[in-house]
Amino acid sequence: MDKPAQRPRARDLGVVVGTLPTGPHNAVTDVPGVLVGHTTLDDGHDLHTGVAAVVPGQLGPGRWTLPAAVFTGNGYGKLVGSTQVDELGVLESPVVLTATLSVFRAADAVLTHLMRHRPEGLSFNPLVGETNDGHLSDIRRRPITEEHVRDAIAAATGGVPAQGCVGAGTGTTALGYKAGIGTSSRTVPRPGGAVTVGALTQSNFGGLLTVLGVPMPVEELVPDADRAEPAGNSCMIVVATDASLDSRQLGRIARRAVFAMARVGAAYSNGSGDYAIAFSTAEPDEPRIPDAELTPVFAAVLDAVEEALLDSLFTATTTRGMGHTSHAVPHEAVLDRLKAANRLPHPAYDPGHSPNEPRRSSR
Repeated sequence: MDKPAQRPRARDLGVVVGTLPTGPHNAVTDVPGVLVGHTTLDDGHDLHTGVAAVVPGQLGPGRWTLPAAVFTGNGYGKLVGSTQVDELGVLESPVVLTATLSVFRAADAVLTHLMRHRPEGLSFNPLVGETNDGHLSDIRRRPITEEHVRDAIAAATGGVPAQGCVGAGTGTTALGYKAGIGTSSRTVPRPGGAVTVGALTQSNFGGLLTVLGVPMPVEELVPDADRAEPAGNSCMIVVATDASLDSRQLGRIARRAVFAMARVGAAYSNGSGDYAIAFSTAEPDEPRIPDAELTPVFAAVLDAVEEALLDSLFTATTTRGMGHTSHAVPHEAVLDRLKAANRLPHPAYDPGHSPNEPRRSSR
């Protein structure tokens, strides 16, 4: 079934998070070498799921690991391979996201991918996470196959990734609304050259949607909305950067990524598996950024993750499945509330312009 065209991103509507500039695509792919690919399964009825792959192009012959860290905000979930990342501080595979009961098949598929591309070696550590899209999709069918994972990795490209109801976000719900995949980036000026921070989120968590500090209750903005709370509430966040950081510092980055969920109204409930994965693509011989100089990088992480979370909702479309309906965020109602709260100092952004370039007002 063909999905509707992607809806505007938050920034397209003038909803701008923070003051740091974005990268050219306002996406995790602004980090050089980082690619994103999706496989989407949607039968228009009770199957709305898929795979999202974040692929660091730097992984290859001569460099099979990157500095990395995982932060578990709440461990009610499945992140296959996370303990080895914690122990050794390195990432050695694409980061693949999918649905809860398909995570094990996806991990096996990533293992096959690693074995094919690394004929040497006896052991490999795929990193595969999930959120529970069972509110809208029949997760017990476990529809994800090796081919779906392989296709997502093979399809990974640069540029602006698809967002909203695509890949691992096809069937997710967050903060009362239909959610999905979101992405954003920030650049941080530094002596010797700016560094880039990019984030990609798979949003499927509970709470009260909050945009630029203004609450957006679904029962008020969509009075006939289905208020049945999804059985599983989780969030997977992937943060990539070309800043030269070690695994300990990347752990600090990953913690800020989970902290950013609070900005959009996350409830951090008992059943919410909230995880962040952070990795660096910097060359091994680059001098590390001192801890005392990380504050602007932390700010970039918080802003990029917040905007990625908003984009995961703003770009999603109303979806029905498994006897439930998750409604899309009503853009006009959100903008009306933001205007009433004097939280829209920026003019609307023209999608045809650079993400950093506001459209000139005709007034």
